[in-house]
Amino acid sequence: MTNSTLIFEPDRRHFLALGMGAAAVLVLPGAVRAADRAADIRTLAFDGDTLLIAGATLRASLDGGRSWHVRPTPSPVSSIATHPARPGRLLAGLARGGVAVSGDGGSSWTTRSDGLASGEVTALAVAAGNPDMIYAAIRGDGLWKSEDAGATWALAMDRPWLDAAERDPLTLVSVDLDTGMGGIWIYAGTEKGLTRVPDCFCRWQDVQPGNAMDALAAGAPPAEAPLPADEPVLSLASALTAPSKLYAALPSGVWASQDGGVVWTHKAEGQGRAIALHPRDENHVAAILDGALKLSRDGGATWIALAIA
Repeated sequence: MTNSTLIFEPDRRHFLALGMGAAAVLVLPGAVRAADRAADIRTLAFDGDTLLIAGATLRASLDGGRSWHVRPTPSPVSSIATHPARPGRLLAGLARGGVAVSGDGGSSWTTRSDGLASGEVTALAVAAGNPDMIYAAIRGDGLWKSEDAGATWALAMDRPWLDAAERDPLTLVSVDLDTGMGGIWIYAGTEKGLTRVPDCFCRWQDVQPGNAMDALAAGAPPAEAPLPADEPVLSLASALTAPSKLYAALPSGVWASQDGGVVWTHKAEGQGRAIALHPRDENHVAAILDGALKLSRDGGATWIALAIA
């Protein structure tokens, strides 16, 4: 991996300056610093017990991060999603556009982008309770869906409208909650915070107490303890075993919610970039914090750093 002192992505609009004077370094909010070993990691996922890290390359660890195996990808990966009941079935959103599907844990890939708009796939999510339904966010375009495991795609709705402009979803997660219409919400993290939509795709909404109809009504109460309003939400993860439990990675660290995103607590300091949860254990969390890959087995109370070979 080549070290660098500059991270610059011309299609992204917000940057942070680190350092002073001529040595200042420009860094996208939440991005890991390029001097760190984990600098190329854009996204994390658990494929059963296997931990995946992806970006410029795809690596897999079958032993909790003690050893890693490089696997091929069609092109650099922006986002990744896994099948909750079928380990080995992976979905990769590609930085150069398109979605690739693997049925063997990433050893081989097939591109499935029929009808999908061109552009970087910034986020992917598998629908809660329906693994053949996939959602994809396309930079500069909107939210797309596939009902046949990625074989064909159709536009679901426009991007969220936040702070007087459309915002690209940087991360997506589908959550099965009683408060959603039909029980399902799609949460999106953006550069301007957290939003969500019921799977009727009627309207993007702030995360509020009550059910979807309450949120659509005028005067619905705001969230009691929301995520910081001045930070992008770079990564989201939900617990299959406890759907109301969510985790989020922000530049201020790792945050967790026990009630579907109404109340959030700060779990870890540091510059958060990506987060993932084990499908059978909501306390088994992997995250990129301060440019390092870290693992928690107690819901974020304590963390250990993992080496990446």
